[in-house]
Amino acid sequence: MILHCVFVRFKSAATTSEKQAIYEAISALKDVIPGIVEVKCGQNVSSEGLNGGFLDGFIIKLESIEARDEYLAHPQHIDVGERLIGLTDGGAAGLLVFDMAE
Repeated sequence: MILHCVFVRFKSAATTSEKQAIYEAISALKDVIPGIVEVKCGQNVSSEGLNGGFLDGFIIKLESIEARDEYLAHPQHIDVGERLIGLTDGGAAGLLVFDMAE
């Protein structure tokens, strides 16, 4: 299993409804991209203060590295990713991606 962890620094102007819509679009990828086992999205609830401004995020559990690679290349992932980047502070710099084997 691969945990594809993405932490997001949304623009201050991003609304709650825009965030919810992007989370719904990310979650919907499970229904169209093979190999996705689970999707979780939400806000950072840590009290440590070590988030570096990344206050939101999501984790996608995938069956394998190959499934992760297919997910990354899938056109619907690319479309949702472009929408997400449009909502982040600094474009791609507003994202932190960390993949971990489980």
